[in-house]
Amino acid sequence: MKLDKTAILKALETITIAGEGKNMVESGAIANVVTFGDEIIIDLLLHTPAMHIKKRAEDDIKKVISELVSPEAKIKINSKVEIPDKPEIKGKNIPGIKNIVAVASGKGGVGKSTITANLAVTLAKMGFSVGILDADIYGPSMPIMFDVESEKPISVTVNGKSKMKPVESYEVKILSIGFFTSPSQAVIWRGPMASKALNQMIFDADWGELDFLLLDLPPGTGDIHLSIVQSLPITGVVVVSTPQAVALADAKKGVSMFMSDAINVPVLGIIENMAYFTPEELPNNKYYIFGKEGAKNLSEDLAVPFLGEVPIVQSIREAGDYGRPAALQTGSIIETVFEEITRNVVQEVVNRNKNLPATEAVKITTMAGCSAVKK
Repeated sequence: MKLDKTAILKALETITIAGEGKNMVESGAIANVVTFGDEIIIDLLLHTPAMHIKKRAEDDIKKVISELVSPEAKIKINSKVEIPDKPEIKGKNIPGIKNIVAVASGKGGVGKSTITANLAVTLAKMGFSVGILDADIYGPSMPIMFDVESEKPISVTVNGKSKMKPVESYEVKILSIGFFTSPSQAVIWRGPMASKALNQMIFDADWGELDFLLLDLPPGTGDIHLSIVQSLPITGVVVVSTPQAVALADAKKGVSMFMSDAINVPVLGIIENMAYFTPEELPNNKYYIFGKEGAKNLSEDLAVPFLGEVPIVQSIREAGDYGRPAALQTGSIIETVFEEITRNVVQEVVNRNKNLPATEAVKITTMAGCSAVKK
């Protein structure tokens, strides 16, 4: 029995490999076809390691050859999987932004967004130009904290391209996913979709000239954090924690992630939030509700700077809820606290820029980890 190679290829053109869109011959999956008498040897090249796709492709080949060429043909398939290298993902600077500082926490509920908002307004009071990117995709709170819930970014044209103009409040430029969803609407997105939205807010925005862009990161060490370090060369990260052991354990993981060889983002220091409570009627008393100096001790253990402590004060919570960050309260203890912490942050940024080279963006190389991009 003589088998016709042309007939075999024509039969194989009726098969499409899952996820590729083209038929086997057109996509190059059929690397070679050889016939010897009643035997057909096919070299099959696949671009996915999924076993079910490989098995389905082999079964389809045997079926169509049996039906369209010869039911008596003996078919041998040599399958090989080659996964193409993904293009290198390099982060890029945002023109006009001098320093990008991420504010992170290992654990939710430690007041990270409150700290970010108060750092921003204090920097603005000091004369710096400041922006906030609310990267907490699933729990955006900056629109509430700056009393701009009803605002929407407008579109402007910059160098022939359409850009989002950040909303401005208290001399701070703000972008948040909260501007694009209703207050009662949950953001139910998988990681890639959230990362895409985040990249649009980073690169499709008209930030102008900024001394500092603060990134309010979500809690933990997940998708959004990797997207950020892939997209941007971050100047440094500030970690927020309460003094309690549960929060400190998670804060330690957060610091560890940024300091790892794979990520390698400088940690500017740790801020201890909810450090103690002083009743108004007993101004000399301090009650350490969540433990004493836990974050301070952690900073010493990890050999990173301690940036300061923020006490539990009712007006900080009230100010955040009313949309006017507490650091704007002139002459208050809160204003003094945040001025000291902000000065420490600025000093650590100055030290970092003086003593360390520019942070490299990160390239995700495998599902198991990351490596720094060599520029």
